Amino acid sequence: MREALKKVCPDEFNDLVALGALYRPGAMDQIPVYAKGKRNPQAISYPDERLRAILESSKGVILYQEQAMQISTELAGFSGAKADDLRKAIGKKNRAAMAALKPEFVEGCRASGTSQEVIEFLWQTNEKSADYSFNKSHAACYALISYRTAWLKANFPAEYMAALISSVMSTKDKVPFFVARCEEMGIEILPPDVNLSDHEFTVVQGNIRFGLDAVKGVGYQAVEAIKRAREEGGEFKSLWDFCERVDNRTVNKKAIEALIKCGALGSTKASRKGMLEVLEQAQAAGQKAQQDALIGQGSIFDLAEAETSGAGAPAAAPAAGLARPVHPPISSEEFEQAELLAVEKEAIGLFISAHPLKPLREALRARTDCPLAALVERRDKDWVTVGGIIVEAKRIRTRNGDPMMFATLDDLAGSVEMLVFGKALAEYESALAVDEVVLVKGRVDHKEAGKTCLIVQSVERFSPTQDEIEQARAKSEVAAQRNRAAAAMAEPVHLRVKASALCAGLIEDLRHAIEDFPGSAEVVLDVDTSAGTRRVKLGEAYRVAHTPTLRAELEHALEPAPLPSAATA
Repeated sequence: MREALKKVCPDEFNDLVALGALYRPGAMDQIPVYAKGKRNPQAISYPDERLRAILESSKGVILYQEQAMQISTELAGFSGAKADDLRKAIGKKNRAAMAALKPEFVEGCRASGTSQEVIEFLWQTNEKSADYSFNKSHAACYALISYRTAWLKANFPAEYMAALISSVMSTKDKVPFFVARCEEMGIEILPPDVNLSDHEFTVVQGNIRFGLDAVKGVGYQAVEAIKRAREEGGEFKSLWDFCERVDNRTVNKKAIEALIKCGALGSTKASRKGMLEVLEQAQAAGQKAQQDALIGQGSIFDLAEAETSGAGAPAAAPAAGLARPVHPPISSEEFEQAELLAVEKEAIGLFISAHPLKPLREALRARTDCPLAALVERRDKDWVTVGGIIVEAKRIRTRNGDPMMFATLDDLAGSVEMLVFGKALAEYESALAVDEVVLVKGRVDHKEAGKTCLIVQSVERFSPTQDEIEQARAKSEVAAQRNRAAAAMAEPVHLRVKASALCAGLIEDLRHAIEDFPGSAEVVLDVDTSAGTRRVKLGEAYRVAHTPTLRAELEHALEPAPLPSAATA
């Protein structure tokens, strides 16, 4: 679709509607035809002049089901009802119904003076449309949603991505994929926090805070209980405080354990390992405190506090010897990095505080064919080399007694299930351990509907040297700079000029400036006339390299009228 957008260069809503209908199996080969007609309306040809009024808006392409209906009424003499029968047959891919309508369509076209060649072309188009054609109203709805979401992503990227990730929280694979996209966009994903997080992903100063609903084992009601306790008593100061104040009937041990593992209690400054060690005690103390409060039973320490406080005076410290019980200290010892990341991924399905592959990102990319998320787009039985970290591995025996292994490989944006059979397993089993970073060569397998697997041929441990990592980063940065420069140079150049100023001298100056900077960027001239602004797109022969020097030359030629700023261009 991105390539189609580049070819068409949409500048009006109707182009987006057309692209939504064009990017389908039945019409995809017409994208170049539409793009050519868009660039050069004089190049559009119509097999029959009566088709001009019907197809002019779609650049000569029979694109929508409504157009098929119009053609059948105008050229074949179909009634409105009969034309709708044809639309239904196309929309439902009903080949038998279409075949039944063909004789009447052919005879009607002949009766209206349509040539046999045009009749065959029109009917072949109808048959091809049945592969997957849109009605225009359907395409318009898609276009409107696409336009709005693209606008939101371009202008409010953090808010858009937060809403997008919140919409897929219940899925296993999509949250890590979109989190990786956020990092590529320069948006930091902040860890979940019982003192700050809401149900969904929220925007915090341009970054995104992880939503508590996305933590495994923590449901909607549990998050409501956490928010309620937070609103009534302020921030949670410790695990003990959390267990005393949050309703233990709603937030159980499994939920608290998941919150600790993912780092959601990190703002209490205690270690995750230490909190897990005292969790049982903290929960027991919290349950007792809540039960006592429920039956109105205060402790002797509460009584002592009340007695030592004067009426209307602030509460004093408890009487000597009657201080509140001191909770056991939480150990400051933390998990090793690998174990910490493992428990974090167990709780939220991805690494959030760090990722073992991040330091290796560029070096791994240099040695692989594609990221794991792109495997679904590869053809069945394609050979690929991919890389990542093994997060699961299970060795079993087949019905025949032969050994095999199921393993899950993750990278920064996706994951794939790998199948390792006899010979490959015997040779590479030592490299197929959990937490190993590996390069895998294998064959893409799409046999099971909706699932992509990788049949492993070979496995290699991936442990680049620091020099190799630095070299890969340097090459990646050079390539990124080159791509940014190429993208900037391909941006259309917009010029605005008053019609009264378009003298022969100005036109000659513009022509010289354009010819001196040949490139791939389109030149668009907005001419202000008494009847309004008329937009003129210069042809392929006048494409330019969009550079600062070119802009300076054009600004000089157009003085005193300045060029539009980059923001408006």
